[in-house]
Amino acid sequence: MIIMAAEPRDLTRLLAFREEAAAWLRALGSDQWSRPYPADKLLTTIEAGRVFMLRDGRTTAATITLTPDAEAGLWSDSELTEPSMFVNKLTVAREYAGQNLGGRLLDWAGDRAHRAGAEWLRLDAWTMNEALQRYYLAHGFSHVRTVREGGAVNGGPRVSGWLAQREARSADHGFTEQAPAPERIRPAA
Repeated sequence: MIIMAAEPRDLTRLLAFREEAAAWLRALGSDQWSRPYPADKLLTTIEAGRVFMLRDGRTTAATITLTPDAEAGLWSDSELTEPSMFVNKLTVAREYAGQNLGGRLLDWAGDRAHRAGAEWLRLDAWTMNEALQRYYLAHGFSHVRTVREGGAVNGGPRVSGWLAQREARSADHGFTEQAPAPERIRPAA
């Protein structure tokens, strides 16, 4: 399988991919990703070179966003001084479920973060999705804390505030990488 940076022409495919994941989550009783993701925001992230697609031939098997930018209000000032990369929107197509593609993508992300000079691979997960939290713990992440206030709407409850991290390290993920080399993380001011 090949991992490559998404391109603007992939926008429609990625939005449909997310909707497939949201439908699966709804079937499990979760409201995670129940609101449609803004296409313009995803396009901006794609254009910044932060969205990656795992392809099996012409089929998109999975996607992950990896960025040096933390979501506002989650990480402390002192944590933000530590070189880190942040995982977002890790999604595996249902037809590829059960093949450890998510775990291997986390290894790829940790390897890429390491090559960029990061100390940490960090993420925030849905606060109410305990199965997802257990998944990340099983893949070497340590729970840091859960942020419950300061959501995007009127400062209300935050729905994605379960914070976890693991050391960024080189890894043999087994993918053929066709993405550009990662940019070095700039030291915090």
